[in-house]
Amino acid sequence: MNGRSAQGSPDAGAGQAMRADKWLWHARFFKTRGLAAKVISSGHLRVNGDKAVKPARSIAPGDVLTFPQARRIRVVKILALSDRRGPAPEAQGLYEDLTPETPVSPKNPAYDGKGRPGGKDRRKAREFDRSQLE
Repeated sequence: MNGRSAQGSPDAGAGQAMRADKWLWHARFFKTRGLAAKVISSGHLRVNGDKAVKPARSIAPGDVLTFPQARRIRVVKILALSDRRGPAPEAQGLYEDLTPETPVSPKNPAYDGKGRPGGKDRRKAREFDRSQLE
């Protein structure tokens, strides 16, 4: 078993498994395999609700992964395994995104925090509050 069969198709790989760090890198969630391994080693990956602490943790199609990416928590279901890190459209076919949608809220107006806010800062804050109500 060399694992080099038609793993790229969504229905292939039903009875096979793959390293978690390698799959996260193939699916383009992390820029390098090392970054994926670091997240897993830090204890930030859950496979079907169970914490994975080793990058070599085996995963298979049907597993649900939960992990942090940037400033949000991603929840994905594995649909297929891959034998290479292909282009983004190919990588998106490897998983189903189950991440709940979060409403995007605008950032508060910037204030440097040097003493009391001046008139310009107060006007910005008032304008920001008005735009929130509309």
